[in-house]
Amino acid sequence: MSGQKDMIKIYSTKNCKYCIQVKEFLKEKDVEFEEKKIDDDQEALQEMRNLTGIMSVPVIEHNGKVVIGFDKEKIEELI
Repeated sequence: MSGQKDMIKIYSTKNCKYCIQVKEFLKEKDVEFEEKKIDDDQEALQEMRNLTGIMSVPVIEHNGKVVIGFDKEKIEELI
């Protein structure tokens, strides 16, 4: 029942081990997400910077709430 608006977004880079861990964690929980690779997509990079003001990944966003980094407890609260 999740529409595009409700989709979890993950801002990541190609070689970020924490980004990989976040994606694996969400897959284990059967949570759908949209990945935005900021090293390939300048628009996604700007979106992430507007959300957080920083250049650190992963950034997980859902319905206006943001988690920076691989923090299982905060991610579970988000989903």
